[in-house]
Amino acid sequence: MASISSTSASHFDELRWLINIRRSLAEEVEEEETEVAVSIFNVPKALMLTDPESYIPQSVALGPYHYWRPELHEMETYKLAAAKRTQKHLQCVQFHTLVENLMRFEPQIRACYHKYLHFNGETLVWMMAIDASFLLEFLQIYGLRQGKTLSRMSAHNSILRDIVMLENQIPLFILRKVLEIQNSSLESADELLVSILNRLSKELSPLRMMNHSVKIDVSTCAHVLNFLHDIIVPKLDQEQCEISEPDDNETSDSQVPKRLLSVLWNLVSRIKRNSFGIIKAFLQSRPARVLIKFPWKIVSNLPGILILKQLIKQVFFSQDNEQRKATPEHGSGTNMPPLAEEIAIPSVEDLLKSGVRFIPTNGNISTITFDPNTVTFHLPIVTLDINTKVVLRNLVAYEASNASGPLVFTRYTELMNGIIDTEQDVKLLSEKGIILNHLKSDEEAAELWNGMNKSIRLTKVAFLDKVIEDVNRPFAPFIAAPEYYQFDPRIYFIFL
Repeated sequence: MASISSTSASHFDELRWLINIRRSLAEEVEEEETEVAVSIFNVPKALMLTDPESYIPQSVALGPYHYWRPELHEMETYKLAAAKRTQKHLQCVQFHTLVENLMRFEPQIRACYHKYLHFNGETLVWMMAIDASFLLEFLQIYGLRQGKTLSRMSAHNSILRDIVMLENQIPLFILRKVLEIQNSSLESADELLVSILNRLSKELSPLRMMNHSVKIDVSTCAHVLNFLHDIIVPKLDQEQCEISEPDDNETSDSQVPKRLLSVLWNLVSRIKRNSFGIIKAFLQSRPARVLIKFPWKIVSNLPGILILKQLIKQVFFSQDNEQRKATPEHGSGTNMPPLAEEIAIPSVEDLLKSGVRFIPTNGNISTITFDPNTVTFHLPIVTLDINTKVVLRNLVAYEASNASGPLVFTRYTELMNGIIDTEQDVKLLSEKGIILNHLKSDEEAAELWNGMNKSIRLTKVAFLDKVIEDVNRPFAPFIAAPEYYQFDPRIYFIFL
């Protein structure tokens, strides 16, 4: 990446830059044409460093960000061939005439890119016309009409992955203009483009699409990745987006003893009776029920509770110390605590052991719910294949870079990363029908989710945060001290 930057800097033409700046400031373009929001960003460095191959095109460069990379030059021959075939469909219009028609959109093209483009106007527009021709031909001819056969072709999948990369996008209105000239009608052009992009989304979407096609207005979409995001991620109303701040006093005084004693009951019922009969008998007693109604600050200082705390510590510290000695500090990583960036939430395996049921849904992210009454976790079906990692990462990168709206998809990946720690978690979700794993192994699938552990900015989505809170409620002490969490659920009592 550094070499690319230095190469670009060495070709910087100060005079041309000055001419372009003066011309841009002097141009009088209609207001509706100049108000183009930036939509094609450089991937944030924090994400790029985690897995560069998921963000840097490996087969074909689309747009200006990776145009001059030598390893991608081989595809330029195919792109020129696509441009020649496009010319045959232009109804007596030469390709250079198409370029001339696109020249008036040069300011809008530049406005779409977050990075300053050092190309002159003619070069940039020719680049857009050729790349749009190649992309449209690929999506129409290979167009995923033979999806099941072509999905097995590595070259096809490599191009598909490149098409959805954030830094490899071209403005969607360029595709619309090319199709409009080919079809002599903007309406028919949009119908064809929607059909193409729907097939692409069906091929690449990790989440099962709804039976009825989601209608997306292509005139409002910035690029292919934006369309894919809009068709996957549900639109939230104001209530789902708003975050209500918890009442600290209520949490610390009235809610804590209710949650802690509730969990005590659940956990004690799973422990050997001969060791904890006294504790269980206490929790069943009427005084224990009365204590729930008192503020925790008062309850925690009562003589009986203090004795109970000492008893629990004596029992469990010795057991935990023995288990820690038997557990290697550096092993395969199976028993390692979650990463700092992960959502603090128990794994699938631990949730199942605690009585939580997992039920698949046929919908999108909005169908994620947790029912405390039936202790049922509802999650949408997700398909993992050779393209999924790139799709997931670039959707997250797009959300992180696009300033507007809540990070719904990012929060979903954080949730999945939180509940999946090992290949056993993947296996269990596969058995429940929630994960359809077409990767080589469950371990590879677990690594995919565990790699989704970076968030560039604060991620808050009300309805997903409510689900996480409801799932965590019986496990609050584990969340408070994750260093103990992976070893033994009984360590909960230490926090009383």
